[in-house]
Amino acid sequence: MEYQLILPIIFRAMNKARIALVAGIVSISIFPILVKLGLTSGLISAFYRMAIAFVLLLPVVFLTKQWQKPTLRIALLSALCGVLFGADVAVWNIAIQESSATQATLLTNLSPIWVGVGAFFVLADKPKLNFWIGTLVALLGMVTIVGFQFFVEMKFDRAFLFGILSGIFYSWYFLTSKGVLDKTNVPTFMLINLFASSVFLGILNWVAGEAFYGFSNTAWLVLFVQALVCQLFAWFALNFAISKMRATRVSLSLLGQALLTAILAWYFLSEPVTLQMLIGGLILLTGIGFTFISTPIPQLLKFKKKKRKLVAEF
Repeated sequence: MEYQLILPIIFRAMNKARIALVAGIVSISIFPILVKLGLTSGLISAFYRMAIAFVLLLPVVFLTKQWQKPTLRIALLSALCGVLFGADVAVWNIAIQESSATQATLLTNLSPIWVGVGAFFVLADKPKLNFWIGTLVALLGMVTIVGFQFFVEMKFDRAFLFGILSGIFYSWYFLTSKGVLDKTNVPTFMLINLFASSVFLGILNWVAGEAFYGFSNTAWLVLFVQALVCQLFAWFALNFAISKMRATRVSLSLLGQALLTAILAWYFLSEPVTLQMLIGGLILLTGIGFTFISTPIPQLLKFKKKKRKLVAEF
């Protein structure tokens, strides 16, 4: 019941983690397009995404009495999540602006590999066989979307490095937040998270000599949309999903962002969309679907084969 005053009605009404997951994926898919517009620098964009979201969320959490005083350990871990997420967004923004929305999104969404490996070592809930099968299929789908030639021509420059680094920060965030969200509610976690992220990014921008004002009205509008839609709406949904589902499953499902971003990049940035990309999208979604099957896939295939044999004999 604690989410009812905060969570968007699209998934609040049905109280389904999977609906929250889909809503979150759709919301964050527009973020690379907004960053690629280049109306502000990547670093300052990351700062205002967090800072504006914090200012908007602060009164809502206290007016609706959603704040739960955390223990010192939970508060510190929530703050650590904020720093990790802030670092993720900062390097991802730079990767987007220095390469393409598609490349940066592809590289950061390799995070399920790091999440799976990390979960294997640090979480009690180890990734199941279906996760690894789904990961391989989904990664094949991602490769198909962008094309093998894309990897051949990919420049291993700062944008490439930051894209990979973004995925690593992303995975650390997932693994850390899973344990925190098991012990506190989403609004409290988000508020501490956003505050820590805003402070971290504010210091980073100050050290880098970034300007904090002097932007166009369109730039401020884009920054506001990033905070409201791509941060608050999206991450309330995704954190709700993380609190109810396996971190590995959520992180793999976020690969669907690559497909949506590619479509949006085609429409708004004139990046091409081909039949190959559509086929790759189907493969990717199939891989994600495998992780939602509770019965091990090899066992399921064996059962179906035995069933067909019995029908044939009958």
